[in-house]
Amino acid sequence: MTATEAARTFRELFGQEPSGVWSAPGRVNLIGEHTDYNGGLALPIALPQRTYAAMRLRDDGLLRMSSAHAGDAVSEVSLSDVRPGHPTGWTAYVAGVAWALEQAGHRVPGADIVVVSDVPVGAGLSSSAALECSVMAAFDRLLHIGMLGQPAGRARAAHLCQLAENDIAGAPTGGMDQAASLRTTRSHALLLDSRSGAVRQVPFEPERHGLALLVVDTRAEHALVDGQYAERRATCEHAAEALGVATLREVPMDGLDEALDRLDDERARARVRHVVTEIERVVRCVAALEDDDFDTVGELFTESHASLRDDYEVSCVELDLVVDTALGCGALGARMTGAGFGGSAIALVRADEIETVSASVERAFADSGLKAPASFAVTAGGPAARDL
Repeated sequence: MTATEAARTFRELFGQEPSGVWSAPGRVNLIGEHTDYNGGLALPIALPQRTYAAMRLRDDGLLRMSSAHAGDAVSEVSLSDVRPGHPTGWTAYVAGVAWALEQAGHRVPGADIVVVSDVPVGAGLSSSAALECSVMAAFDRLLHIGMLGQPAGRARAAHLCQLAENDIAGAPTGGMDQAASLRTTRSHALLLDSRSGAVRQVPFEPERHGLALLVVDTRAEHALVDGQYAERRATCEHAAEALGVATLREVPMDGLDEALDRLDDERARARVRHVVTEIERVVRCVAALEDDDFDTVGELFTESHASLRDDYEVSCVELDLVVDTALGCGALGARMTGAGFGGSAIALVRADEIETVSASVERAFADSGLKAPASFAVTAGGPAARDL
């Protein structure tokens, strides 16, 4: 999928040229899972795969939207009708961005929008944030807002995209996905502090060390609106309240045991243990990357997966199978990535073993009677930007 394809489809559907094409990447989180809504740290990278939005403004208050993923049908909604729960499906993420901009005081007159994407949908690679942020980039330019021209503005744009997803699409996500799509830098991971909103670019170039980051889309569909994600978020919020802290970020690693002793519910203790130890793993992973210590990075990946599997209970048969198979093939480390309940896993492998590991994972899935996964190596990409 390319910007040229988005522009061509726009011309075919709407009979005129788009004002431009903007794109934004999906993301894969290296480590720091389910920490963003707990005020913690995360370390995502932007994917090379991107979502492209071709746009032209209208003056009648209508959004006309089309997506190649949805078969190029045109959906129409009046901006005055956008509200929580309406519209539904993929158009909620587009309309939600327009709604969020209007809530922030920016008048949106309407728009024709065509979306094409090569970010896998339902794979836990943040296709929704890529969609939101590509549309945000287009509106930012065409409405002359200028948020994307400065770091603080990109942070604001990411927040507005998160509001769109939370309030209109109804997915109670934290802000990591949108930050990764708007605030990353090519060849770097983004150390995101969800409590302060601060970011720091951390070099991430495993290819310079003969290594590769392999992403495996398990094809076990991942969804954030089925209640499982919200249930875990609520458990963490209740635990923080019981401990007398604003977020679980305030529970220090050396005070974890004491905090766990104060909680009566075993499930809450497990959730808190994951969050606090995961934040510590992010700190250690950043230090390891800065020392070019990829052996330690791999070990931390694997520790993170065990915590997500056992304490947070968001893994599944397919994700565990990827991790176990990759480690059995000699991967330095492997873990599920994203919210879980399906989606994707990552493995840090030697570059000359990408095909071997991928083939082994595919055989393991076939032997288990599971749908064939899709494996691909990725590098750290760049943020949302104009393409045409």
